[in-house]
Amino acid sequence: MILKALAGKVKELRGEQSQFMLASENDISGSIISTVERGIKDPQTTTLFKLAEAFNMKAWQFVKLFEDELPKDFSLIDK
Repeated sequence: MILKALAGKVKELRGEQSQFMLASENDISGSIISTVERGIKDPQTTTLFKLAEAFNMKAWQFVKLFEDELPKDFSLIDK
């Protein structure tokens, strides 16, 4: 669920900019952008920070954007 929310938010924020341009202008591997947007791999913390900076926001603001897409009762911990 988290990866799907992150993928959707990155695609949305990237808009018309190509994955290649986003990657090359922000010191991120193009293959990482692709895997993030397909929701198949958890990005490293440094990648989240780079993506946030690429979208002109702080890391917490970026995380909050895709966190808001999750169900209110979402948890990764089995209770």
